[in-house]
Amino acid sequence: MAEILFEVNNGIAFITLNRPDKLNAFNRSMALLMQEKLHACNNSDIRCVYITGAGKGFCAGQDLEEVLDHNGPGMNRILKEQFNPIITLIQQLEKPVVAAVNGVAAGAGANIALACDIVVANEQASFIQAFSKIGLIPDSGGTYFLPRLIGYQKAMALMMLGDKVSATEAVNMGMIYKAFPTGDFENAAKQFVQQLANMPTQALAYIKQALQASMHQNLNQQLELEDVLQQKAAATNDFKEGVNAFIQKRTPIFTGN
Repeated sequence: MAEILFEVNNGIAFITLNRPDKLNAFNRSMALLMQEKLHACNNSDIRCVYITGAGKGFCAGQDLEEVLDHNGPGMNRILKEQFNPIITLIQQLEKPVVAAVNGVAAGAGANIALACDIVVANEQASFIQAFSKIGLIPDSGGTYFLPRLIGYQKAMALMMLGDKVSATEAVNMGMIYKAFPTGDFENAAKQFVQQLANMPTQALAYIKQALQASMHQNLNQQLELEDVLQQKAAATNDFKEGVNAFIQKRTPIFTGN
């Protein structure tokens, strides 16, 4: 059984974490396969990436049985070779990456979701910074993304206490974008990601680049970057299509170019 399912349909790359009997916890082979599939998403025919989990959970993080295995990669390799490249690839993809959190997202699983550009969740899903429960610190970018999303105080408390955060609470504190009703979750999430895939892909990539830069630049630097990226966006065919559609009072048909 493939530990990562991968399918491309209507411009969307669907990546499904597929160890449902382990709540999709990562082992080494699964992490390396995830990296391979994220690399494949650089294809220009793919305009949006959708990451979800098989079964009842999104991802329980690292498979602890592998950590205890004397023949396994060991903690000194798990982050550097397995999780950190996943986070970097998600951030570097020049297209929207959506985490569709269908169930519990714990530990590195929660932080892989938060590394995505937009997170939507089943209203019965939950997010847990579970690391302190076993004497570890949050990894996989958690200490970077979470305080930027919800603020220092809340992030500190959630990481120290390992509290479970419901999808509704996550929406209210700004951790994720939206929670969908359980019965309609998959359909609503896929409609949402199709909407993104139909939008001007290069402009969305420039938005992603600008927001990432805003985390460490001052205002003048950010204004200069906006100018550079706006000129690039204005040179695309989708900009021309968007303007013509606006003038002609019709729905634009964007091609991603």
